[in-house]
Amino acid sequence: MQGILAGIITSIDVIGLYVLIPNVRYRFFLSVWTAALHMLFPLLGFELGHFLVHFLLEWGQWISSILLFCMGLHLLLFSRKDEKVSISPILLAVTASLDTFSVSVSFGMLHLEKTVFIISAGVSALICSYGSLVIARRSQVLLGNKFQIITGIFFIIMSVLAIRQ
Repeated sequence: MQGILAGIITSIDVIGLYVLIPNVRYRFFLSVWTAALHMLFPLLGFELGHFLVHFLLEWGQWISSILLFCMGLHLLLFSRKDEKVSISPILLAVTASLDTFSVSVSFGMLHLEKTVFIISAGVSALICSYGSLVIARRSQVLLGNKFQIITGIFFIIMSVLAIRQ
């Protein structure tokens, strides 16, 4: 049960990122790619984790906090601009899934069931990413850039909380 819950929690951040991009041409492809990466990165994290435990334990929360803060600040600063930014779905999925690598190192140290966690993270990422991409397309007309502002503030708050732990 812990592995399933951990997989779901690991995938929720995809919603915050993908709800901001309403005009994705290949939503299902991006969702499947994100799900695959949410399974691949934890597998690598479990397997290679003992080599990186020292580095991630020492610097992981700072790196995570800085990245979250920068993403939040970027979202806030550019929420008023109407220009469309295009990013490769492959690169976007890698960016959205990279945190699962470091998280899986911790879960490996806690001896979570690897297979259950990896399948749960993949299925959850597929559902979260596709659902948020559909919601983003439908709500673009209603909410405009308010999602971007809310997500930016949320990422900044998460960055501060990550440092405090």
